[in-house]
Amino acid sequence: MTTPEVIAPAGNLASLKAAVDAGADAVYLGFNDATNARNFEGLNFTKKDIEEGIRYARSKGKKVFLAINTFPQGDTYFKWYKAVDSAMELKADAIIIANLGILRYARQRYPDANLHLSTQASASNYESINFYKKHFNIKRVVLPRVLTVAEIAELRKRTDVEIEVFALGGLCINIEGRCYLSSYVTGSSTNTDAACSPSRFVRFISGDDGSLSITLNDVLLNKLAPGESSPYPTCCKGRYLRPDGVAAYVMEEPESLNVLPILPSLIEAGVAAFKIEGRQRTKSYVAAMTGVLREAVDVCMKDPASYKVKPEWSAKTISTFEGSKETLGSYMAK
Repeated sequence: MTTPEVIAPAGNLASLKAAVDAGADAVYLGFNDATNARNFEGLNFTKKDIEEGIRYARSKGKKVFLAINTFPQGDTYFKWYKAVDSAMELKADAIIIANLGILRYARQRYPDANLHLSTQASASNYESINFYKKHFNIKRVVLPRVLTVAEIAELRKRTDVEIEVFALGGLCINIEGRCYLSSYVTGSSTNTDAACSPSRFVRFISGDDGSLSITLNDVLLNKLAPGESSPYPTCCKGRYLRPDGVAAYVMEEPESLNVLPILPSLIEAGVAAFKIEGRQRTKSYVAAMTGVLREAVDVCMKDPASYKVKPEWSAKTISTFEGSKETLGSYMAK
């Protein structure tokens, strides 16, 4: 079997270099505008930054993928077209695209471009994936985090498009790539403004008793007891009142995806690349998770039969993940 690629996130140049140095085969990033689904203030890349990042990655024999994975509206499409043009000028190794119109533009304008289908497109069955292959000649699809390992294996039998899956980091437990919760609360669309919780709407309010209240556009998402760890300030990870009046994480517990225990099964299913979530995370997170996944993939490929998760891998993931729990998500669902 071919060794799957390790794909690491980068929200800035320092993280890109950390990912490359920690063993990533490729780094994915985005421009500092709404064409990028992690459009947080203070993050992401100018063209000059990307030029430097690509030079650094290439000097180490690594690749850079550029995400243009949000959805233009009305007369804004030209900004997305320009992003595709810039990605091609920069000679990115692949462009990750979600929107049909932008895919059409990229393929017609650049017949030889290496196009990957973003998880934002929510393509979770082989007919959908083969549609994108037929009309846009995509090389790879990033699957949404809603399929089991068995479903991935069956899907792989019915398409020759490469399969990339999320391996470590945050979960999106609503309709992958189509979340409307924060759009409803903030009026700022995740899919067009490109951040599910724009920082201008987030407030952390300390109480006299040491508690911490988290609000999004003045909507209370959580009230944490003194010393309690804070989840991301997103609607899906808020506490809500159940019918019995108890405030609980009714949508998603503050936990992170970790597929290390089932790595051999995913490789056997035909996965071509493992992706780490977290372009909004720190350089230390990127370095730690890239190093863990790199070592795990290499160990697994060397001897799949005797593969097992090392204690030091678990210690690193728990120490850097959101919350203190790990999950296999939908991968092992019945």
